[in-house]
Amino acid sequence: MSMKAKRLLHTRLRISNLEESIKFFTQVLGMNVVRQTKSPRGSVLTFLRIAGSEEEIELCYYPESGKVDVPPDLIHLAFEVDNLEQFGIHSSKLGYPFSDGPTITSSGTKFAFIDGPDGYEIELIERKENDSI
Repeated sequence: MSMKAKRLLHTRLRISNLEESIKFFTQVLGMNVVRQTKSPRGSVLTFLRIAGSEEEIELCYYPESGKVDVPPDLIHLAFEVDNLEQFGIHSSKLGYPFSDGPTITSSGTKFAFIDGPDGYEIELIERKENDSI
């Protein structure tokens, strides 16, 4: 029996606005809601996943805990995209323009950031073939 973690299952993000956050993750990032439950203490837990991926994002909505305000550079989530320029046009139309970048690495990989609801930073990466960023 191995005494190490097998894989990452999900990452929890506490949020201030359930509708806004679900809209962001589904419409901007293209994730799918896979289930929604209520915790014993009353939090609404919404799990989202990108098609073809096993890892999930768990949105935790618990209004009694107050507004969420994530400080800059505390945490970010990174997503791979096929075309960073086209993604930037798409996200801008939905109210989420690039907040930093795009930047091109020496290997040709491109990346940029958008600020999601509650201040969560989202990194978008268009990887050059065979780049391991």
